[in-house]
Amino acid sequence: MQRVLTQRVARLLAVRVKQTPSVGAAALNMSTLLVNRPQYSWLTELGLSEDNDGVYNGSWGGQGQVVTSYCPANNEPIARVRQATMAEYEETVQKAQDAWKVWADVPAPKRGEVVRQIGDALRGKIKALGSLVSLEMGKIYVEGVGEVQEYVDVCDYAVGLSRMIGGPILPSERPGHALIEQWNPVGLVGIITAFNFPVAVYGWNNAIALICGNVCLWKGAPTTPLTSVAVTRIVAEVLERNHLPGAICSMTCGGADIGIHLNLFSFVGLLSFTGSTQVGKQVAMMVQERFGRQLLELGGNNAIIVFEDADLNLVVPSAVFASVGTAGQRCTTTRRLMLHESVHDDVVERIAKAYKQIRIGDPWDPSTLYGPLHTKQAVQQYLAAIEQAKQQGGTLVCGGKIMDRPGNYVEPTIITGLPHDAPIVHTETFVPILYVLKFKTEDEAFAWNNEVKQGLSSSIFTKDMGRVFRWLGPKGSDCGIVNVNIPTSGAEIGGAFGGEKHTGGGRESGSDSWKQSSGNYPACFKLNMEFISHLFPMPHDALR
Repeated sequence: MQRVLTQRVARLLAVRVKQTPSVGAAALNMSTLLVNRPQYSWLTELGLSEDNDGVYNGSWGGQGQVVTSYCPANNEPIARVRQATMAEYEETVQKAQDAWKVWADVPAPKRGEVVRQIGDALRGKIKALGSLVSLEMGKIYVEGVGEVQEYVDVCDYAVGLSRMIGGPILPSERPGHALIEQWNPVGLVGIITAFNFPVAVYGWNNAIALICGNVCLWKGAPTTPLTSVAVTRIVAEVLERNHLPGAICSMTCGGADIGIHLNLFSFVGLLSFTGSTQVGKQVAMMVQERFGRQLLELGGNNAIIVFEDADLNLVVPSAVFASVGTAGQRCTTTRRLMLHESVHDDVVERIAKAYKQIRIGDPWDPSTLYGPLHTKQAVQQYLAAIEQAKQQGGTLVCGGKIMDRPGNYVEPTIITGLPHDAPIVHTETFVPILYVLKFKTEDEAFAWNNEVKQGLSSSIFTKDMGRVFRWLGPKGSDCGIVNVNIPTSGAEIGGAFGGEKHTGGGRESGSDSWKQSSGNYPACFKLNMEFISHLFPMPHDALR
């Protein structure tokens, strides 16, 4: 069974990354790389060059396949990265395990101080790093900077948390004993992130895992390797400045082979995976087979429900922002807009008008609000979804075409007239297509929200406070993130981010998410705190 799972995941994780046969090949002349052009000289501030090492474990390396990263706005090559070989990956794992022996002995508040310095280092590079996210992923500049800011913010949050982690003292059944909960690190946290948030998702996991006493091994998306390298360089400088093993925050660029080994090996105490539900399901089976811990952040087929009493001046900008932001490539993007029949036509007309006014252009242009899709494959998925929607009875209100310009640009699209349970409506397509549905009653709308397999984010717009509490209650939304009068997209680092059902059930960032990076070990002590026994003592101990 394990072999079958491994083969299936290898096929699912395979990403069509353009590869350079060898660094010396003339196919990609140095002058054609964006990193060598004067307008992109800021890339050198991040330590990037034509050829970049894709492995860090206290020292930099990379002897594996050479991949080229491309800019989605023009499909021009940015720079190259040398990925990890399996031997380098195994060496990195060993160094990370060795580093944990050092890091686990550092008091939690001092670990928090190191994380504070990481946040400050990111602040110092926020514009350059945000520009790189925009260049390599394709999101607009303001979103790129905002994503780095999320990492900074979660570092600030983690600093405070490092002085607050603790367990309760509970009443013991045994006379003269106290029962104390102790939270310990799980050891090595494997972090696999997706292309759409190549900085923030790593930050959510990394900062919290570090203050809990864990070390991290990061595998970023194969199509955003330069961002992985740049972030790791910033973090590595902080660790080295504090005379700590760099392998505390290791990084290996690579493909499916690296991801599979992270899933399989028992020394990975927690595997955090962000990606599609299809791949996440296979990851979950592999990790569960070894009884490992997993944190899954998968798909989201998110809905906004607009009732007859909603403030439409609030609805329209919210729906537009949530559906076209990051060109529809957020986990929390609004994909279904459910409108009460009394406001349906008015809202559709107003949103379609707003769509036509969206400023589309180069992501690093400050005036741009909407950039390209990340890959050419995403463009094909966009076209296929529109064709399926038409075949299933949908009407194209606006958009629906590839834009005549360099890069992976498509028109933001609105489709009406589909049944709520149409197959394409129940399919998460990671592109800017908004399906508009017409409903009559509250019960109908709530049921439609919950009938899809995913359960990440949801929102209603209403002035009825009774409805608000029904929405928040047990018969309301079944999503992990439940909103009122705000869009589905966006998350605050102080709250736990994650969803239910096929979204995976994982929680990242704030609230009690840190407990996924720690193991709870109840122990029994005398009142004078002299150790007596564990809660689960040896068989010869009659007290159980």
